[in-house]
Amino acid sequence: MNTSAEYGLLATTRYVPRLRLERSEVFSQHRWMAPGLRGLAKGRRAMAHWDEDVVTMAVEAARQLAPGAVSTLTLASTTLPFADRLNAGIVAAAVGLAEGTALRDVASTSRAALAELAAALRQPAAALLLAAERRTPRPASAQEMIQGDGAAGALVGPGAVIAQFLAHRSVHADLVDHFRETGHDHDYGWEERWVRDEGYMKVALGTLKACLAEAGVSAAEVAHFVLPAPLPKVNEAVAKKLGVPASALVSTEHETVGDLGSAQPLAMLDIALRAAAPGALILVGAFGSGCDALLLRRTDAPCPGDVPAEGKAETSYMKYLSFTGQIGLEWGMRAEMDNKTALTAAWRDHARAARFEGGRCSACGTVQFPRTGVCVNPACRAQKTQVPVSLADAHAKVMSHTTDFLAYTPHPPFQFGHVDFDDGARVLMEFADTDNGELAVGLPLRMVYRIKEFDRQRGFRRYFWKATPVREDKS
Repeated sequence: MNTSAEYGLLATTRYVPRLRLERSEVFSQHRWMAPGLRGLAKGRRAMAHWDEDVVTMAVEAARQLAPGAVSTLTLASTTLPFADRLNAGIVAAAVGLAEGTALRDVASTSRAALAELAAALRQPAAALLLAAERRTPRPASAQEMIQGDGAAGALVGPGAVIAQFLAHRSVHADLVDHFRETGHDHDYGWEERWVRDEGYMKVALGTLKACLAEAGVSAAEVAHFVLPAPLPKVNEAVAKKLGVPASALVSTEHETVGDLGSAQPLAMLDIALRAAAPGALILVGAFGSGCDALLLRRTDAPCPGDVPAEGKAETSYMKYLSFTGQIGLEWGMRAEMDNKTALTAAWRDHARAARFEGGRCSACGTVQFPRTGVCVNPACRAQKTQVPVSLADAHAKVMSHTTDFLAYTPHPPFQFGHVDFDDGARVLMEFADTDNGELAVGLPLRMVYRIKEFDRQRGFRRYFWKATPVREDKS
């Protein structure tokens, strides 16, 4: 099957935070008042670090896709950090997309990302689709056990496609299985049996049947069936009623990651594509205020990128509550500093902060951060010779490191130090996702885009790049 001159799905990916909260630890804190959660207290769920949110996780997913030149970027989420700021614009700046790229946020439903993917597959233009969630379920709720944090993405355009578009069906139905009012943190869910019987077994099932009929394909021909239902056994019930073989069910990764909301359809599609043989049919459904169904055929092109590592087990439920802002801890006077961001200064410094932009001297080749009017190389000292260069994807290693238990950070201790980049730059940086005792001189590092600090008084968050260890297991 020749895929070199086609247009379609070029790549998919998923990003899962390194921390994985043990569900048994969550249950141990609630068993005194919610013993019914025992049945959900198995495995782990993905847990974002304090400096991760929808934007930073979407950036990680986008970087794995290496989008290059795209005409559009769409970010889907029901938990966007800004209600009146283009969140996709923050992502676009961090990954270095051109200023003319068309950007937009989509929200309000967990099927938004799949709907956008289906629309992009019908347009002859290069498009980047991202979805991410960091939800805050109410403590002791079933959602706290089921939901996870993470992101997923898809790249559409001309080239060696990994899957071809066959059919799409979209149905609107204002069946409210759960909702969250604007300005509130927690979802309110309805009775699971009713959602299953009226929602998945009628609305979703009918949409999936219509999609297959449009393509003239029988359910028995489907090799991989993606349905990101957070309710137990719903996938199996829908597949049986539809006539899809039980062997076609794609894992929801409930035991290791949890439900990723709007990112779940793309994440499960990534799993399916990596397992599918050339020519295999992949049926993807997404339920929420209706249903979207998408039918794809796998090509013989290899899937680029890697799969997420298993991550690190987290057993502190108190840490989780602190990271999600559901408990107020006494951090002392050092945490009382006013973190007001001067938006004018932030705009003038935008390229440096968003893309980790330094300068390369065109006279001697020295790279430095930040870029200045004079080269820092004492043997050069040339003036006005620096051209912009991003350090976001540059290789680096630890030159020095300090562990500070007195300075405030939402995850003590505060770890920082000098980072040596392979291209010559040397930067004093904050470390992220490090374990106690892990940092050592010469340790390889990579850069990650994270929240630098919160201005909680005004509801603003500032982003910057941090250094994190490169691990063999990529956890």
